[in-house]
Formats: sequence, C-alpha cells, structure tokens
Amino acid sequence: MAPATHQAGGGLPGGQTKRPYRQRRKDPSCDACRERKVKCDATDTASCSECKSRGVKCQFTKETNRRMSSIKQVQDLEKQLASVKRELEEFRKNQPDGSPGMGSSIDTPSIMMPDAGQKRQRLHAPPLSQNRPAVLSHLRDYGRGVFKPPPPYRLIGEQKPFQRPVLELPPPEVGNALLSSYYQAIHRILPIVHWPQFVSQYDEVQNQKDTSNLSPSWASILFAVFACGIMHTTDPDIRKYYHGEIYMQYSRMLTDVFNDEFTIEHAVSALLTSVFMVEINHKSAAWTWLGVAVRIAQDVGLHRESGPWPTVEGEMRRRVWWGIYVWDRLLSVELGRVLQIEDRDIDIEHPCALDDHFIQDNMELPAEQANASNQLLTTIPVAQMIPTVLKELKAPKLSPEVLRTYDLHFDSFQDTFPPECRIRCPKPLNPHDLSPMLHLQNLRIFLCRHNLSTLCSRDIRAAAIASCVAAAKDTVQLLRRVRQYQAQSKSWDEAVRAAASTMTCTHIWRCMLFLCFDRVFDDALICIEFAKTIGDFRDVNVACGRYMYGFLMELDRKMRQGVDLMSDEMMLALVSGDCQGSTENSWVWNGSETGAALNSMSPRGGSPLSSDGYISNSPSSVPVKAYGSQTLSETQRSEWGGWENVLELVRCMKRGKEDGEERMRKSTWVQHPPQVWTQPTQQLQQQQQQQQQSPPPPQRSPQRTLPLPPSVASHTQLPPMQPQKPQLPSVAQITGATQLPPLPTTSAPPPQYHPPTSDKSRISIANII
Repeated sequence: MAPATHQAGGGLPGGQTKRPYRQRRKDPSCDACRERKVKCDATDTASCSECKSRGVKCQFTKETNRRMSSIKQVQDLEKQLASVKRELEEFRKNQPDGSPGMGSSIDTPSIMMPDAGQKRQRLHAPPLSQNRPAVLSHLRDYGRGVFKPPPPYRLIGEQKPFQRPVLELPPPEVGNALLSSYYQAIHRILPIVHWPQFVSQYDEVQNQKDTSNLSPSWASILFAVFACGIMHTTDPDIRKYYHGEIYMQYSRMLTDVFNDEFTIEHAVSALLTSVFMVEINHKSAAWTWLGVAVRIAQDVGLHRESGPWPTVEGEMRRRVWWGIYVWDRLLSVELGRVLQIEDRDIDIEHPCALDDHFIQDNMELPAEQANASNQLLTTIPVAQMIPTVLKELKAPKLSPEVLRTYDLHFDSFQDTFPPECRIRCPKPLNPHDLSPMLHLQNLRIFLCRHNLSTLCSRDIRAAAIASCVAAAKDTVQLLRRVRQYQAQSKSWDEAVRAAASTMTCTHIWRCMLFLCFDRVFDDALICIEFAKTIGDFRDVNVACGRYMYGFLMELDRKMRQGVDLMSDEMMLALVSGDCQGSTENSWVWNGSETGAALNSMSPRGGSPLSSDGYISNSPSSVPVKAYGSQTLSETQRSEWGGWENVLELVRCMKRGKEDGEERMRKSTWVQHPPQVWTQPTQQLQQQQQQQQQSPPPPQRSPQRTLPLPPSVASHTQLPPMQPQKPQLPSVAQITGATQLPPLPTTSAPPPQYHPPTSDKSRISIANII
C-alpha cells in the first residue's frame, strides 16, 4: 500500500477556501515532526506548517500507537478496493466466456447459471511443429511401453485373448421384446448406441445362432441391453423366467480385467451396468460402475472434440460422452455424492437432435435443437445446473435471495423445453417423456429442503417446506397429464410401470412426503396412486412405500397430540427423507453409534438375505446371486401392507381434515371449541371391524407360449400351451398406454387394513430412515 502523502501547497481546486486550522489531539504527527519532536498541525487536506517551511514532503509512514484519522482510513480502503477491482477486471477479460466462478459484473455478485443455448468455448490447439513426420515416427516407436499417444491418434491394439464363457442368447421373440423394452425406456433418454447398426448386428447373431465370433466388447453391450430391457418389460412370463442379474453377469464376464486397450464400446457397457445397478436399487455399485465409465471415456478421449471422424462415429462419441455426463450429474444429486466430471475439462459439442435412423455417414448434421424424441438434449441443460446447485448446498443455509434467483432460473429453463414437455401444457403426456421435467423438479426439492436443517430458524424452515410443496404440486400437474394419455398396445398401468425408473419412484416419494406434511391430501393421493400402480416393479418403490407407511403413522400420532409440526425435530427429519443419507447435508447422525458399536447392533427382522440368496430359476448352471434380495427382507417387504394401506390411510386423513374443517365452520370458538384433527387410524380400524372378511377371488393370468431357457424348461412344469402363439412386440414398435381408470370413490368399502396392535408389530421409525 502506498503511504498516505500530502503535497505541499495550501490551495484547493475549484476556488474552494481551505478549511481553517483546527487542532485535533487524536491525529498523529507526520514523520518529520515526530523526528524533531515538535507539534504537527497537518490537516486532512494540507501539509503541516513545519514541512512547508522546510520544503519537505509531509507523510505518515511510521507506526504509531494512536489511531489514524477515519477519513484517511476510508481513503486508503477506497484505493485498495479500486486496485483490486482493476486486477479482477483484467483477469476476467483474459478468461473465456462462460468460465465458471466469474460473474458478469465485479460490483454486483451473482450466481453464474449456464445458458441453455450457450455454445461451448473450444480450446485452441498449439501450432504444428516442424519435422512432424519424423517426430511422430520416433515417438510411436520408442514411446511404446512408456506412454500412449493421445486418444485421437492412438492405434487401437489387439485385445489379449481370454477364456470366454459359453453364453446363451434368449429366443428371438424374447430378445425382440427385450430390445423393444430397452428402446422405449432407456434409449429415448440415453441414445448411446446407434440403433440401426445395433439391431442389424443383433439380427445377424440370431440368424447364425453363434456367439463365439462376436467381439467381447459388443457382446457385453448386447447382454447389458438384455438386462436393462428385462427391468422395464411388463411381460410377466419374461420377468418370471428371465432375470436381468443373469444377463448382467454375462456382460461382466465378457470384460477382461487385464484389458489395456479400451474402446467406446467398453464405456457404453460400463454405463449400462451403472444404469442397471440403479434399477435394482444397488446405488453404491452403480456409483462405482459410473466411475469406471467416466475413466474409460476419458481414456479414449470422448470428452474432446477430435477427429475427423466418420459422421456416425463422431456423433456417437458425442452422445456417449454426454450420456455419461448427464448420468454423473443425476446420480450425484440422487446419492448426495461429489461430481466425477469437471466442466472445465470438456471440449466437445452437444449431440444433434436427429433420430438414429436419419444419421448416416457422409452427411452434414444439422445444428442442435432439443425435441421430445431426443431427451438427452433436453436433459443436458438441467444437468449443467447441478454443479452450481451442489456448490450452494455446501453452505450451512441458503438465503432468500439465492433461492429467488434459482426459482427464476428454473422457470426460464422450462421455456427451453419442447412445448409438450412444459408443465403448463394442457396436452396429455406420454409417461416416457416425464424424465427431463422430473429431474428439474427434483433439483428444486433438493435445493429447498437444504434449509430444513437444525441450523435454520423456524421461518426459514417454513419457507423451505412451502417451496418443496410448490415443486411437488408442479410434479402433480405433470402426473395429471400422464393420466390423460392414451396409446394403442398397452394398458395404462403397464405403460406407467414400463416407463418408471428408480429416480421416478424416489422423486414421487419425496413429493408425497411434503404434500402429506402440509396436508395437501388431494395431490398426495395422485402421487400415491402412481406409486401403487408401479408396485413392486421397482425394489426401491417397495422401500419407499414402507418408509411412507411409517411416516404417516408418526404424522397421525403427532397431529392427534396437537404437536406443532414445524417445531417437531423428528417430523422435520422424517420429511427430509433421503437428505439424511447424504454425508454432506444430513444432521441426525451426529453422535450416533459408529464402528464396532454399530456393527454389534443386530438389524430388525433378522438378516435381509433369503435362505440361500441365490436365484433358483437360473438359465445357467452357475448359481447367480440375487442382487435385489439384499434391500429388504421378505418380512420387511410385506409387514407394512402395501401401497393400498398407504392410500387408504391418506384417504382417512383427508376425511378427518374435511370433517374438522366442517365442524369448525358450524361451531363457535367460545361454546364449542372445534377439533381440527380427528383420528383417521381409529376410523379405519372401526371400518375394518365392520367389514366382512371375505377372500378376494383368485386372479388368473392369461396363458402364454413364451419359450423358456433350456435349463428352466427341463425342470419346470408349464401350463398347457395354446394353439396360437401370441406375437410379442418387435424391436421397431413403439409402446404406449391407455386411459387411467376412474378413481374409486370414498364411499366404497376400504380394503383390508391391519394396523399395529402391539409394540412388537409396530415399525420403528429409526428403522425407516
């Protein structure tokens, strides 16, 4: 910092008269007066008389025990601030546009949000060196074994042979059904394989009936596609006799752990493995395989725009990379984990909007434009917001200004969606097109519920609940549109189940938590009906239903006791849901058991594993571990009574709320104090006692002629075959849904309900979290 200096001369600019001399004892003496030990009469605008008479500079540079003038302090701080501003402005000018962390103005702090239509800043390559051919030849020869050339210039070596397992392909009609299921549920969201080429290769394999000549990396993708297709097919026989875990085992067996020559196919296979692990509710395994996909993609240079490549290959490189990018962002939010990809490392264009069938070599691709058929382009802008949101979540709490900024940005993002994918659009919505919009609403809930922690005041918590309820209501608007959707080949229930992913289930579950907490029961019932339709089609949906049952039982008990929910720490922790599963944002685990003390605790209900933990109807002689059985034990999966119990419990809560409000309108506060909340669980118990106990008629499923794997067909007694084989959907067919059946009226007799009658049968809330 430059020393504070007064120039000699007493005149002021502009003809102003100098302020008369006034001695201030708190002012320090200048350097010269201190050395001579004389009185200093310097002012804020003029040098002292001693320095004027001697013709020296009047300055204050030596330390003093006295405080400097407040005006001098302000002047010095202003000089420092101006200097820092100039340095920051100069630094900002040297940065590429859109660099993270730099705002548009130095004076006004702002949150940097990615622009949905922003073009990526390309990195500039250095100029070519002289004697380039000789240098390249020398490096390729003598660099072998020391380092590899960068991915675009790397020769893909031969993969070392390894002992390949003997694999069984499913029958053609089953394989076609699985590919059709995969296309509808996953390829529309993550188009990471060129579908015409993939189907053409698959047809050749089915015609030859031989997998020995297949490339291991491509065969790994094929069996991963089968596994993911099984997770989304609604065919009961396929789901009974063909297990996704087995085909995923085949996919992993085709990967050599000693392979050191990776291709784009290895990255696709690892990504599909991560997607499959999420759908069977093995999220830690999914997170691990995502890391494998990211590292392989970076090893082969998918994150850089290199080439030139043939049209199809160049486009698929973009689609695979951005598919991995989007999955990294979505899974990081879902699990509360750190990101594995940095935006500053990416130098590749967005994929184009054309369908795979229109992309061919030797053609010019159009400019990117989001549409309903390419959901990857619609999801990329949402995924690009996630790093900024995760950075905000590191703060103890979020200010109202930050939340308002994000709300405005979320609203503007919805305008970039295709018209049919916007919340306010009145048209029916295909359930397969829900994903991009649900991801945006999910991000809103994750951001707002951060202010539910114990670090926030009651008012901040109430505002957080209101914001989460608003996001849940927007989700309900989308679900109402899905109810209106009609299609040709499937029932409404089958279409919803086929389109439901694990992330769809968990988002709907978060919405119903906040809606029930705020007693918005009409909207909560719509969410619960969707979850009931999905049922046990997703393992995580069963776990969410069990959590919801425990939450409602505790909510009912608190409200009957007249507890103020906004002041109840237990209910605020329960409504936050899987926020308590995040290392970064949870608050209930501090001080609880860890290490050996935690391991000594026995889980409720015994071991979550089945008797042997293996799939019995395996089409392979090798026993396959049943991954999904480790989530909940059979007792835990059934003890809460299913989504029908949750649905009826919320209906009773709704009637209790309406009855209380009606009594409040008819009574006076003085003579007849109103009872706002009745006892829905007691009403439900009385209804169940009056209801006749009659077993429901058995439901007969239609007989099918689905072929079975050889190992199953030889040991399983099948029902009689029909003369005509029903036609399973082909790969090219597009599946849809019919209209949702009308809601049951509240006057209908409720289904079987078994409330807990003892402490032994009651679910512990501690086990729900």
